[in-house]
Amino acid sequence: MLAARGAFLAGAAALIALAGCGSKEPVLMHVRASGNGPDEFAILPPKPLAMPEDLATLPDPTPGAANRSDPTPFEDAIIALGGKPQAARGIPAADGALLAQAVRFGADAGIRETLAAEDLEYRRKHDGRLLERLFSVNVYFKAYLPMSLDQYAELARWRAAGAGNPSAPPPQSGE
Repeated sequence: MLAARGAFLAGAAALIALAGCGSKEPVLMHVRASGNGPDEFAILPPKPLAMPEDLATLPDPTPGAANRSDPTPFEDAIIALGGKPQAARGIPAADGALLAQAVRFGADAGIRETLAAEDLEYRRKHDGRLLERLFSVNVYFKAYLPMSLDQYAELARWRAAGAGNPSAPPPQSGE
C-alpha cells in the first residue's frame, strides 16, 4: 500500500514537472507542423516566360528589383476575384474622408505591438488549467468566452428595436 502511494506521488510529481516544460507564449489553436519537412504552401512556381512585343520596352535590369516572371500571389488573387491590384496598395482617394475621421484624435504607431502584448498577457491569465495545457487542448474559445457576443440575444435586441434580420439562422438545439 505504501509503495503504491509512493509510486503515485512520484508519478504526480513527474507530471507537474513536465507541465512546466512548455512554450512561454500560450498557443491558442495548437496548430503545428508535423515534422521538419518543407512547407508546401511556401513553394510558388514562377510565371511562364513571355516574349514582349517590342524589346525596346524592356526595362533596364535592376539588381534586387522584381522580375516579370516572379510570382505575385497577392495580386493574382485580387485579379482572380475581379479586383484591381493597383487599388489594393495604399489608401484610395475615395477613402480619404474615412481615414481623416478615423485618425482625428491621433494614431498610435505602435498599436499592433501594444495589442499583441495585451493579448498575450490576457491569454496567460486565461490559458486554462494544467491538464488542458499538458494535453494541448484547444483553449482559445474558453479564454475569450467572456468577450464573446451572444448572437441570439443581440438579434432579439435589434429586432425589438425594429431592425429585423430575416436571414439569421435559428438557434442550435440546446442553446
